[in-house]
Amino acid sequence: MAATELGRALRRWRDRVTPETVGLPSGGRRRAAGLRREELGLLAGISVDYITRLEQGRAANPSEPVLEALARALRLSGDERAYLYRLAEVVPPGPEVVPQYIPPSVQRLLDRLTDTPVAVSDAAMTLLVTNRMYAALMGDPSGLRGFERNGVWRNFTGWPSRVRHTPQEQRAFDMGMVAELRATAARYPADHRLQRLIAELRATSERFARLWDSGVVGRLETSHKTIEHPQVGLVTLDCDTLRVDNCDLLIQVYSAEPGTEAAEKLRLISVLGTQSLVESG
Repeated sequence: MAATELGRALRRWRDRVTPETVGLPSGGRRRAAGLRREELGLLAGISVDYITRLEQGRAANPSEPVLEALARALRLSGDERAYLYRLAEVVPPGPEVVPQYIPPSVQRLLDRLTDTPVAVSDAAMTLLVTNRMYAALMGDPSGLRGFERNGVWRNFTGWPSRVRHTPQEQRAFDMGMVAELRATAARYPADHRLQRLIAELRATSERFARLWDSGVVGRLETSHKTIEHPQVGLVTLDCDTLRVDNCDLLIQVYSAEPGTEAAEKLRLISVLGTQSLVESG
């Protein structure tokens, strides 16, 4: 019965979200104004087959990451998200856990920044959502799984990146990331996933362990980043981190001053990124 009601709720929520509101084209003949399963799968990073089985009551007890992805993609309110968790028979994350919920008001803001690279992370710097411009600029992150989605993990384990730091910038970036993560760990001391991340980073990276043991505390501050794009080469952009305190989210926004070479390169990246997505279907 729970699986059946879960499927009905997902279908109702899917039917009320139009493609335009989530930045998707609405072309072609549509039997309903809402999202197709393929579109929901694209937004949530979930296979169409699994969404079909959930809606038809043939799959039950989806995991917490799947529920969070569905709640974000379907633009659920706080009450609706809690109801989704109850239908799936999963306990919603409590206040002692790093929140990964993106309120509809924040999501609407992101939907309007279609020409600007934007990435949203939780307080532990785990990537939650990005837009197409971010993927075009930094590379498509949709294939990242587990700790791979965490910016601290990628930085200290040598994960490939298009960002190019000078040695001085890299040292400041390393220290800022560790300081930010320590402050987050102090706010959420009972978050087991966060504690596991820290333990594995200490065991994997001497550089991280040394900085962690030094006791640095603070915030990660970035004013600009130089990205080496495979088609347009080096481009230096302003990088602003917006903090949403009531839900403890970090929003990274990349921009360039109008009329500059960086602005022209960013425009070209937008065109190249769009072409690539169209060609790949």
